[in-house]
Amino acid sequence: MNYFLKEIETAPRHELEALQSQRLSSKIKQVYENVKPYRAKMEAAGVKPEDIKSVKDLARLPFTEKQDLRDNYPYGMFAVPMSEVVRIHASSGTTGKQTVVGYTANDIALWAQCAARSLAAIGGTKDDIVQVAYGYGLFTGGLGMHYGAERLGAVTIPASSGNSLRQLEMFRDFGTTIACLTPSYALSLIELMAQKGINKADFKLKAAVCGAEPWTQEMRLQIQKGLGLKAYDIYGLSEILGPSVSCECVEQCGMHICEDHFIPEIVDPDTFEPLPAGEQGELVFTCITKEAFPLIRYRTRDIVRLDYSECKCGRTLVRMMKPQGRTDDMLIIKGVNVFPSQIEAALLGFDPNATQYEIHVFKGDALEVRIEMYDGMFRDSIGSIEEYRRKAIEEISSAVTVKISIKFDEKGQQKRSEGKAKRVFDNRAGGNNHG
Repeated sequence: MNYFLKEIETAPRHELEALQSQRLSSKIKQVYENVKPYRAKMEAAGVKPEDIKSVKDLARLPFTEKQDLRDNYPYGMFAVPMSEVVRIHASSGTTGKQTVVGYTANDIALWAQCAARSLAAIGGTKDDIVQVAYGYGLFTGGLGMHYGAERLGAVTIPASSGNSLRQLEMFRDFGTTIACLTPSYALSLIELMAQKGINKADFKLKAAVCGAEPWTQEMRLQIQKGLGLKAYDIYGLSEILGPSVSCECVEQCGMHICEDHFIPEIVDPDTFEPLPAGEQGELVFTCITKEAFPLIRYRTRDIVRLDYSECKCGRTLVRMMKPQGRTDDMLIIKGVNVFPSQIEAALLGFDPNATQYEIHVFKGDALEVRIEMYDGMFRDSIGSIEEYRRKAIEEISSAVTVKISIKFDEKGQQKRSEGKAKRVFDNRAGGNNHG
């Protein structure tokens, strides 16, 4: 098996928890002394730094939410002076002010190490050629995987997103072996390959690291078939670090969390009480090594289950299963909670080729799924179109337990994504539009 830091990645649970406890205690002391909002929250909760001696004391600490970051925009949550900050990243700010994240030089080194561990977990080595097709800039994806590939010692191609035909040419001409990109962009490249007559046999690709947006097992199979590789899930969020908070290994059975840097919890999204190991709930992270921006009990809004059993790859680090949705992405349709990922899984389970789709919600909670047509989707008869519509409605409605309608868009009508795909359009008053 391929490891980057074997001693940590295969550490016994008791050793890992001892390390976490020591780092947690030290970090709580730092934020209490240096971050006014944290000190105020802890004082309101009646908690002092000396009360936090181990990971078992985590539940005594108050939560941090995205609104805390917006309320203290831009630098009010930083735990070090600005003279020690060497990098700023920020979220897109689509639902409010951007969330601003700072990094010290040590934080950047930590990030590179975590990303290198992710690449090693999927079989990456210094002999690989890694093409980073995530966007570069304030978005953390591009630079995060870039530094990780360099830390691994691999050849790194800073392709960024876009210029799709050039991406494919680089796959072929530069001998790319690992591609880092969003799953929706991978599907767009596969579509372009078919249009241009480009054969996957011309590539040396062995792996794709796909993240930054939700995707299903059906999409994974489409990407693997279309590019002739294994596609791996990676997880991150700018507030915690960026890509590589966790990543799958070659077993493709859950994403190993870098637990020596981030302590995960699962809490009930309604009561906020911690849930037992193995139960599904909202994922919460505490940063125990970051210097500039160490978030404590940060509510990610992702609905996740953790698996603490040892993986076949030999890693003992806990695995997080693919998020089943987000509490803030959830659509409430006539009182029923509907996650976009449920719709995608049902649609692609019914038709794996229906990878271009949109979800629209209208006044009165009318839910419409728009599927873009593709070559060979129907026979000539109208009857087959209606039969497809009937079966699609049956499959999706069964999965989400609400009534839906299906509309067909012409081929090429829906906008293609070079980064995060926008799938949901909530046209109700006050509705959120998101990917």
